[in-house]
Amino acid sequence: MENKISIFAGKHNKSAVEKGAEIIFTGCGLLAVLAVVSITGYMIISGAPALFQVGITDILFGTVWKPASDPASFGILYVILTSIVGTFLAILIGVPIGLFTAIFLAEIAPAKVASVVRPAVELLAGIPSVIYGLLGVLILNPLMYKLEIRIFEGSATHQYSGGANLISAVLVLALMILPTVVNISESALRAVPGHLKSASLALGATHIQTIFKVIVPAAKSGIMAAIVLGCGRAIGEAMAITLVSGSSVNIPLPFNSVRFLTTAIVAEMSYSQGLHRQVLFTIGLVLFVFIMIINVSLTRLFKKGEAEND
Repeated sequence: MENKISIFAGKHNKSAVEKGAEIIFTGCGLLAVLAVVSITGYMIISGAPALFQVGITDILFGTVWKPASDPASFGILYVILTSIVGTFLAILIGVPIGLFTAIFLAEIAPAKVASVVRPAVELLAGIPSVIYGLLGVLILNPLMYKLEIRIFEGSATHQYSGGANLISAVLVLALMILPTVVNISESALRAVPGHLKSASLALGATHIQTIFKVIVPAAKSGIMAAIVLGCGRAIGEAMAITLVSGSSVNIPLPFNSVRFLTTAIVAEMSYSQGLHRQVLFTIGLVLFVFIMIINVSLTRLFKKGEAEND
């Protein structure tokens, strides 16, 4: 009778393999933490000096951006407000559409329809951001310009943006976050145990009631993760927004040409130098802090909601 050979020669080798795996996993975890710490340290070192040289209030609460004038002005309040307003509106538009699309794919759509819609949504995720920007320039901006002409016809004070305005930027951002929200939300909805749905239907609830009263609440953590990732995509986008927003520092009104935090860096980093370049790193630091605050706030809010439900 042949002896059965284990994949491990003995307890000693098995213990060594487990320890080696533990070291590898620990190293990977520490590498991720080190990456975050390194990025944070680099942003602070690069962005903090301009805050003290120009003044925190002058940069964060100033409304005039004229880095080449004498004296130079580096106010980014309108840029910060634009990022906040633009991201909020994009999430407000994109999240409901994405969630309802995910519900449709997971619970309502026939198999043949879902087999067509799902690849189309996945294809949206693979389209480069510059393509979204080009489509916005060719299709969306001309439509917005026609609407702008009709609304402000006869106005002597309005500065026409040619359709490159806040509305165009928001619509492009809303479209770009759809794949993230749809794919992650659909996965979360499909992960809900089937017995919850069966129990709800057995108690007399309709299909729609089961979806919104049972399945969606049960998948809330995954849906919230989709919202957080979609928010991060909206905040961090630069190339497409540069093409459709007009990239001018203005108060974030719907038909104003505006500049986001990301586009402010992209638009001027190539030719900046000296203090101007340092302030652009400060904008990067502000953007970094902004993203961290949103992620931490949303994570705590979701955990608090889960704790209350438990």
